[in-house]
Amino acid sequence: MRLAEELKRQQDSEPSYFRRHLLMEDTKRLERLVELAASCDDVTAFVAAGINLGWTAEDRRTHELLATLEPLLLAIYSRLRLDTASPDRSGLDQQIEKLWHTFETNRMDQLIGCLSRIPRPPDTSD
Repeated sequence: MRLAEELKRQQDSEPSYFRRHLLMEDTKRLERLVELAASCDDVTAFVAAGINLGWTAEDRRTHELLATLEPLLLAIYSRLRLDTASPDRSGLDQQIEKLWHTFETNRMDQLIGCLSRIPRPPDTSD
């Protein structure tokens, strides 16, 4: 999956210890999702298991991320269940990267942003 490869690449050049560690944890989560997709014939079971991969400490606050995590998991499941020769792989990889960015932004806003003492910068994603 292209997202996992990109996170590994970013991890190798990331100067921030915190960010590098988070990238490493996210890469491991994506590897576990690959294993889950191979063993789950049902998307509902995959999403339920994927939600509980430690996206937050002991998954205590993962429920706060569900609005952006569930669409990401659905796209990942679809991508991982495709045949390797499918022409839809590239499109799904692009969709997953966009969903990942949305999820990661939400996660930082929800979980890390609350620690900031400076005003939050305006949203420029439009």
